Amino acid sequence: MSNLAAVMTALGTIEIQERPEPRPAPGQAVIAPRAVGVCGSDVSYFLNGQVGPFVVEGDFILGHELSADVVAVAPDVTHVKVGDRVAVEPGVPCRDCSQCRAGRYHLCPDLEFLATPPYHGALVQRLAIDARTLFVMPDSMSYEEGALLEPLSVGLWGCHRAGLTPGDKVLVTGAGPVGLLTAEAARAEGALGVTVSDISATRLELAAAHGFATLSGDQLAACGQDFDVLLECSGAPGVLRQGLERLRQGGRAAAIGIGKKDVELPLHTLNWNEITLSTVNRYKDTWPLAMSLVSSGRVDLSGLHTGSFGLAETAEALLAGRDDPHSVKAIIYPQQA
Repeated sequence: MSNLAAVMTALGTIEIQERPEPRPAPGQAVIAPRAVGVCGSDVSYFLNGQVGPFVVEGDFILGHELSADVVAVAPDVTHVKVGDRVAVEPGVPCRDCSQCRAGRYHLCPDLEFLATPPYHGALVQRLAIDARTLFVMPDSMSYEEGALLEPLSVGLWGCHRAGLTPGDKVLVTGAGPVGLLTAEAARAEGALGVTVSDISATRLELAAAHGFATLSGDQLAACGQDFDVLLECSGAPGVLRQGLERLRQGGRAAAIGIGKKDVELPLHTLNWNEITLSTVNRYKDTWPLAMSLVSSGRVDLSGLHTGSFGLAETAEALLAGRDDPHSVKAIIYPQQA
């Protein structure tokens, strides 16, 4: 039986190749990815070969937002079994360094994160992975919903880092997949009102369809200090500063989106108003909550999945956001070769 993978062999080039059949080492399971969401980092690796300090060298497999079927387990694995449908947290920490022992496993310096060089990703028909990263999905949850738990986790962790509390009035800047899911997370965690800002009318229409108030770029620039919490998801130049200046005294913010350049901060405004700014590095301990929020209906994922692609169509999936202004989240199905 072949084990096909979508392999990035050069910038902008994907080839379907056969990979060795994986076997589970102790503590591992072999999974068959069923749905893999396209992330902005995948696109950046595909087009530019780099995200921040991580550089693609040689052939590379993308994809880290996924759900899967368990097809084999090592004898010492007991919490998942063959046939389970699972959502996958895509990072494997060492679990023994000072960060891991302090409970900050997402900051592990030896974290093996899918589709972050040098570690290959999930656009392959079968791969072995630490079984502790697998979370059994309820029967009611689709594979597509399971894959979306990863970007939802980014939003949940951003809310945590910003210190969001029930009753807060929240501004989310950036209405891409992470921004929309961050807005959903904020509402589920008790925000009194959530406003989403973007320069794309299409994205703002989707945000409005989810029940959020919306602001165009010009409207954001004109509004006053009206928010308790800023969740900045765009990474666009100047937006973090603009959002910070929309916060009330004592406001809190989380920088979730990562831009290509460093940003200037209005320290006089931040200090005078005692604004707290936190940074966000992925997430930790979010999968059970994310799964509960989706399966209970408290988080609405409708309208985010806008394109379906087989493994051989990976290049088209990676370019969907560039080529289609209505694209939000493309999903690749590795078992559809």
